[in-house]
Amino acid sequence: MEVKQVSENVYEIVCGTVHYKELNTKIKDLVKAGAEKIILKEVYGQRYIGTGIKESVKIDIYGTAGNDLGIFLYGPEIEVFGNAQDGVGNTMMAGKIIVRGHAGDVCGYGMRGGKVYIEGDVGYRVGIHMKGYKHLIPTFIIGGKAGNFFGEYMAGGRLILLGLNRKPGEDIVGDYCATGMHGGVMYIRGEVPQRYLGKEVRVFEVDEEDMKILREELKGFSEAFSIPVEEILSEPFTKIVPVSARPYGRMYAHRWGIASGLIK
Repeated sequence: MEVKQVSENVYEIVCGTVHYKELNTKIKDLVKAGAEKIILKEVYGQRYIGTGIKESVKIDIYGTAGNDLGIFLYGPEIEVFGNAQDGVGNTMMAGKIIVRGHAGDVCGYGMRGGKVYIEGDVGYRVGIHMKGYKHLIPTFIIGGKAGNFFGEYMAGGRLILLGLNRKPGEDIVGDYCATGMHGGVMYIRGEVPQRYLGKEVRVFEVDEEDMKILREELKGFSEAFSIPVEEILSEPFTKIVPVSARPYGRMYAHRWGIASGLIK
């Protein structure tokens, strides 16, 4: 690992094969010393970058960011010039993450606040248990497609799926979309076949209030990737919301009753 000061309060780290613990310790030391920007080069899957950082700092990552990028993030801005692995924005509270590529599975898990913008596709179970916290409304926007279990057990926040890279006839999302969803809202560009959706949600057309929300939320994505908001809004959106606050409550209670002998 090579560290050098580029200018006042700006540092560059050539990561190479350095262990993620050593790298993250160095990042936090620089932040405590007053760093306003940290540039990471030759990143080869190092995990937990940005974990728990509360100070206002910009972290640029060149390479492939490892699992749990920005976990417990409290305010910094992280930008990845490449792909990211699983768990982007895991339990994130505040700040912004921009990925100029694809991201893996379980991104936005338990996310409580902040903004995440993915330029390309994401894997499975993105937005699982996404919930928000008090006045915070987390927003996760994906420019490409999503895999199975998109928004599984979602309890709050906003998931926006754009499918800008879709081929004609290609589905934007996989099976079991919104399974167990009991809060929050999804906005998906285009139609979502009913066979992909959980039974506890309903599909609606967007109204004026929804369009206001979309325009406001898409501003950050538009600025990050230089895609005009009006171009994104040129195709109609589908709104997905839950119609049950506790979709599996009766099933769990029934199984518990059988297991305990109260129901035969």
